[in-house]
Amino acid sequence: MIPRYSRPEMVKIWSPETKFRIWYEIEAHACDAMADLGVIPRENADAVWKARDVEFDTARIDEIEAVTKHDVIAFLTHLAEHVGADEARFVHQGMTSSDVLDTCFNVQLVRAADILIADLEGLLAALKTRAMEHKMTIRIGRSHGIHAEPTTMGLTFARFYAEMDRNLTRMRSARAEVATGAISGAVGTFANIDPAVETHVCEKLGLEPEPISTQVIPRDRHAAFFATLGVIASSIENIATEIRHMQRTEVLEAAEFFSMGQKGSSAMPHKKNPVLTENLTGLARLVRMAVIPAMENVALWHERDISHSSVERNIGPDTTITLDFALSRLTGVIEKLLVYPENMLENMNKFPGLVMSQRVLLALTQAGVSREDAYRLVQRNAMKVWDHRTDFREELLADEEVRAALSEDEINEKFDLGYHTKHVDTIFARVFGDASVLREWFAELILYSQTMTLSGRYAPFGALAEGVLRMVADNKDVQLADRDVDELKSRIGAMPAYADVKPALARLREAGFTLATLTNSAPAPAPTPMEKAGIAACFDHHFSVAEVGKFKPHPDTYAMVQDRLSIAPAQLCMVACHLWDTIGAQAAGWQGAFIRRPNNSVLHVPDAPLPDITADDLGTLADRIIAANSAG
Repeated sequence: MIPRYSRPEMVKIWSPETKFRIWYEIEAHACDAMADLGVIPRENADAVWKARDVEFDTARIDEIEAVTKHDVIAFLTHLAEHVGADEARFVHQGMTSSDVLDTCFNVQLVRAADILIADLEGLLAALKTRAMEHKMTIRIGRSHGIHAEPTTMGLTFARFYAEMDRNLTRMRSARAEVATGAISGAVGTFANIDPAVETHVCEKLGLEPEPISTQVIPRDRHAAFFATLGVIASSIENIATEIRHMQRTEVLEAAEFFSMGQKGSSAMPHKKNPVLTENLTGLARLVRMAVIPAMENVALWHERDISHSSVERNIGPDTTITLDFALSRLTGVIEKLLVYPENMLENMNKFPGLVMSQRVLLALTQAGVSREDAYRLVQRNAMKVWDHRTDFREELLADEEVRAALSEDEINEKFDLGYHTKHVDTIFARVFGDASVLREWFAELILYSQTMTLSGRYAPFGALAEGVLRMVADNKDVQLADRDVDELKSRIGAMPAYADVKPALARLREAGFTLATLTNSAPAPAPTPMEKAGIAACFDHHFSVAEVGKFKPHPDTYAMVQDRLSIAPAQLCMVACHLWDTIGAQAAGWQGAFIRRPNNSVLHVPDAPLPDITADDLGTLADRIIAANSAG
């Protein structure tokens, strides 16, 4: 993909340097596993890790490949140049090139999927913000491009939100679809390599072992992945097309932001063209272009051929890079979109009152007029508005047949715009859900975690969370499917960190603080939620209350941290956005630092300690912690 439509983070995933690094990790982890099994000497496996910090020379690998005509062999030869020929003689033992290539490709797709998931979450946040902003902003709904009945701009954004929310679910499923690895040897029989090697390598790379790989990982997985990208691209085009329509001169209900110094046309200085959404329409076509080739890749000869290889070398980078760029661009368009409510009303009233025709039709039938006659009466007056731009209400009031069935007040009442917005709240609740329910669930979860601790019992926080969720659903008479639970787990596990987290943690580390986490959750398999959020490496230690079998704020949880770190309580500070954490820590002799996130405030109760340090964001809180430490 060209730099014009690329973002560095996604591009890096597909760089030769990243690819060779993943190849190396596959080979090194495989050697470790074989050493554990006694297949190869431990010293040889350890020797492979001498290349841990090596920047592999892509030019040198290309030079070797020019002779070998085989990319994996070229890499292995170059690796031996760093490790030593004798030390490296067991590298790749029992493996085939597909083990390396396919597993690497899936690692890259998973990493790309993580970026795309974050992109979708960002777009959803922007769509939700604009939906709430214009929840009751009246605009005309159109069918066949023709004025139909009133709707709201908020419902338009909500419709796009719901579509992209489905795409987020699809993207998460697509990620899981390709999150497999294969280290099964020639034709996938494990004849020359133990399946335990595959299990070990996959665990280290955050993958699941492919149940059966005929030397290659089945390509139906990849077909589903790229099909998902194609659907997301189509949704991008759907939104872009609506914005392009709204920006037309004769419509102008919304428009892309036009920055200072921007030029719309080389010939016509007055132009403000929808260039971003037009660009998005084109980029969507590029992404969809990969769908059919990905599906054609499913049919391979016997246990192995490489007809899919050249396709994937192109569509892997091109589609993920393009879609990443497109999602980011669309998010910016939505965030900065100019909306013109006055123009919306003006457009709706170009044919005064005409959009209320159905209400009059229904009123006539309710008044005893046959549907056929009611339709004839309404259409007769509506056509006058079409032809002569008269007022629909005035035409109805002057029609004797209509007045025979409906009074003036009854006719006037049918022109109330509020009639068309009375269920907007219902639709918004369906789309965005009721946030208070999740807050209720979390509050109940904390209550029952304390109940378990006080009664001398313990269950893993995840199991307790699911049980409480099902209890809340039962209390509200809601049918909770397993997929609903899985979706919530997936969404919680993939929650991004607040934007202020990484910079604040970096400042604290630079100031000399040791950073640790203490969580009610049991240890999670890699990649952990914190790893997915990209902040796990910011911490020196990770602690779980599972070690003591009690939930915070029980004193034993804080004592565990003190003992493990060998640090006096007065030298410890709990940073939290929930007061039960700071109160518990302060009771244990720690300092308490509180972040006032939304729906979290301090507790003004006699004898309940207020946090030692408070701020509205983690950056400010970090600065205050550093200042307080310096002063002390």
